[in-house]
Amino acid sequence: MFVPLVLVLLCWAELGAGDTPAQCLYDDIRGTWIFAETERSEDNTISCDTLGPVVHTNTFTLDFPDTATDELGNKGTWTLIYNQGFEVNVNERSYFAFSYYEGDYVAATSYCDRTFNGWSRDATVRNWSCFYANKTTSVPPRTSYRPSLTKDVLRRRYKPDPTLVDRINAAQTSWTAKHYPEFEKYTVEEMYLRRGGLGSTPPPRRPSPPPASEELRARVSLLPSSFDWRDVEGESFVSPVRDQGGCGSCYAFASMANLEAQIRIATKNERQDIFSPQDVVGCSYLAQGCMGGFDYLIAGRYGMDQGVVAEECSPYTSTDDKCVTNTTCPRTYVSDYTHVGGYYGACNEETMLVDLVIAGPISVSFEVYDDFHNYEGGIYHYTGLKDEFNPFEITNHVVLIVGYGADETTGEKYWIVKNSWGTSWGEDGYFRIRRGTDECSIESMAVRVTIIP
Repeated sequence: MFVPLVLVLLCWAELGAGDTPAQCLYDDIRGTWIFAETERSEDNTISCDTLGPVVHTNTFTLDFPDTATDELGNKGTWTLIYNQGFEVNVNERSYFAFSYYEGDYVAATSYCDRTFNGWSRDATVRNWSCFYANKTTSVPPRTSYRPSLTKDVLRRRYKPDPTLVDRINAAQTSWTAKHYPEFEKYTVEEMYLRRGGLGSTPPPRRPSPPPASEELRARVSLLPSSFDWRDVEGESFVSPVRDQGGCGSCYAFASMANLEAQIRIATKNERQDIFSPQDVVGCSYLAQGCMGGFDYLIAGRYGMDQGVVAEECSPYTSTDDKCVTNTTCPRTYVSDYTHVGGYYGACNEETMLVDLVIAGPISVSFEVYDDFHNYEGGIYHYTGLKDEFNPFEITNHVVLIVGYGADETTGEKYWIVKNSWGTSWGEDGYFRIRRGTDECSIESMAVRVTIIP
């Protein structure tokens, strides 16, 4: 039975006010759902703030690992979007909605057996509609509580622990740390935002990545021992490093960096576009502005549904006040997007290596800990050391993997990763991080896209 309609007709502005504090896990979403959908007669400008008359009702069964089946027996796919929502693709239609919650970052309750109003369109990106969904079996509400996220704490000026750098460098020799005085211009909240936003309550740590098949291992064995899209026979296919500032827009920068690399590869560097993160931050209903978002939804779904524009069409302001994109600007679109491995939970080192070399740079999410802010160079791994003066918790940060290699002396394997904290941070704006161990979950959620040049 559906939830009374009044409960789901929430203004989208309430959800868009910040990265959602929902925490809905795989087993919460897996099962049978009833989707209530409006007339399929709109275009990509549709607003689903409110829901019109329900015209279509479909039953979808979401099964292991990523199979979706409708009431007629048509089969398709589905995937989680971290713990925030899910996407279903069945019978040439695609559906996405955020999971329902009430509350805020300090205290929130997730109702994982229902969704907010979401968007549906066909495979040709036409015939749009709005929908909401309820699971046929109830899921107990899940409440999270984080009293450290108070306005008073978040407004304080960021003050790093002066002993942290020395403790990091004394604890290990794989990488070096240094103090970045420029970080002290930010508040605690802005430092949160630089590493991905306030975010939802972190879920229990996911299992190790799935093992690679023998076929996949055989493909990996044919790859070069090292590879870097910044130097392919002396030519770079990676756009310049940028700085997101105090806005939680890493997902937008990583998404645009992904598409910028793809357009360079597809055109053999004839096109070297710099795409606009601000268009995403200010205009996309699939993200939460400066409070965070997901590259799967932006590089992928937004890139397919709305397309992206050049930087000059919406210059970056590090704010999300309103959408100011020049509507006369042409847009560049994506024709396909996927989690590496096919769905969230299927990613591993081997699939990432193959996709990286064959298809181009891939955007990834990982866990940023206190010590990462101080990274200067080397092969990063979490030291377990914390900044004693700040109440940071695990949040997601989105970056772009452009290559891989191994240390010539120690043999330690690493990924080469482009960050969005400016060129003065790390190794000219890049960092290397341990590869093959799912360090900080970096091998858990990679995204690959195909661009239309």
